[in-house]
Amino acid sequence: MSVVQTSTLKRTRPSVKTQLQWILWGVVFGVLMTSCSTSQEQSTPNIIYIFADDLGYGELGAYGQKKIKTPHLDQLAAGGMRFTQHYTGAPVCAPSRYMLMTGTHAGHAYIRGNYELGQFADTAEGGQMPIPEHTPTIAKTLKASGYTTAMIGKWGLGMGDTTGSPNLQGFDYYYGYLDQKQAHNYYPTHLWENDTLAPLENPYFLVHTPIAPNSPPEAFEQFKGKDYAPDRMLDKALSFIDKQSQESPFFLYYPSPIPHVSLQVPDSLVAAYAGQFEETPYYGNRGYTAHETPNAAYAAMITHLDYEVGKIWEAVKAKGLEENTIIFFSSDNGPTFAGGVDASYFNSTAGLRGLKMDVYEGGIRIPFIAYWKGKIAPGSTSSLVSGQWDMFNTMAQLAGSNAISPDGVSLVPELLGVGKQQQHDYIYFEYPEKRGQVALRKGDWKAVKVNMKTNPNAIWELYNLKSDLYEEQDVAAAHPKIIRQMDSLQLLAHRHPHIRDWEFIDPKFKKR
Repeated sequence: MSVVQTSTLKRTRPSVKTQLQWILWGVVFGVLMTSCSTSQEQSTPNIIYIFADDLGYGELGAYGQKKIKTPHLDQLAAGGMRFTQHYTGAPVCAPSRYMLMTGTHAGHAYIRGNYELGQFADTAEGGQMPIPEHTPTIAKTLKASGYTTAMIGKWGLGMGDTTGSPNLQGFDYYYGYLDQKQAHNYYPTHLWENDTLAPLENPYFLVHTPIAPNSPPEAFEQFKGKDYAPDRMLDKALSFIDKQSQESPFFLYYPSPIPHVSLQVPDSLVAAYAGQFEETPYYGNRGYTAHETPNAAYAAMITHLDYEVGKIWEAVKAKGLEENTIIFFSSDNGPTFAGGVDASYFNSTAGLRGLKMDVYEGGIRIPFIAYWKGKIAPGSTSSLVSGQWDMFNTMAQLAGSNAISPDGVSLVPELLGVGKQQQHDYIYFEYPEKRGQVALRKGDWKAVKVNMKTNPNAIWELYNLKSDLYEEQDVAAAHPKIIRQMDSLQLLAHRHPHIRDWEFIDPKFKKR
């Protein structure tokens, strides 16, 4: 059964040819898994998906970063496959996480923006719009396939007393932030564990508190605490892996909050970058916590994320599970423009246009690494145009499940070099915030519309990514036929959202 409603199935059900390819691949994959000699009895791999927060396409050494050290992720890429044309579903947190979990693209997704509930104070914690309870998710699919499932990190898809609780969305266990606003602080008073508040030894303070320019060093101390949330979450992830047996598979979804601002990281980690960068103290005038050496702090956060990946990888090896565990690493969207982060200084997008909240390449093209010892060719690079909504079908196929999302394709043939890889005819992005934006890619052609809420008659910009990767030359006027094709595809991809706030394409109401 598909992961969409029956009415949609009639329009988007895979062709007989595609279904036969899935059946054939199922047979091939089963033979492959049976013939592989490992120390485990299980025939389906453990799956670990590590999700960075606001990590840019160019912020890893494996993707060209020169200033920030990421040795473990670079080794992971060297031992596996590095994707160069992989996309997030949306240029901000909540919708990208929803699209990853459900295998839907932005034109069909239930959650399309950061729909905030509640406030920053502990007493007003409300989270974001929750996933409806009966939504098919990859965690539910894997759980139904015999996997033990855990979510450790930043959720952002509903509080524990709503239908969005991770326990109601297929996870046997969870620990971390439920509310994205709480995740702005790396020294919060609490996290959450299976719908129960889990206290930390930190006093409450509001991270969005600027300090006076030219404040003395001690003024920055107010944004530090004792319990660093990323360390507590890493401990839980390592404990979860350690408890797993070799007889049944597990799925660990690890959405780290790093490197999303605030700029908060233990002084001992910042010290490793002391004196290496040009620095201008950040006093909190653009939101989030102030920091005396913002560039060193940002670099230290990403290196700490790399350390987390290394520890998780090490834990897998220590359990003797490496040859039957696939590790994915990616990011939820492009790098931020706020909170003391200088994306241009680090060339965080590797030159791509735009940042977080943009549907230009810098906001939506993200790093994606896949590692599976003995299965994925070491040092391989894929230029396949793919997206995080493909992960539903990919993980389901790895698990031996026949659940599919019509919006996605399985990347298993590309990863393992077995069978024919299905290609997307086009990929689609729709973002209702920042005045309303749409993007559509077909082949090398990328069409973009911006400011659609303020200009309902906005016209397409058109770029050829093969010759103009940085989206500098709008050639729409020279290609009217392609523009007409983009119009047709956009009508096909878009489905009206369920709330007025997100209805900016062909809205069924007059402006107030």
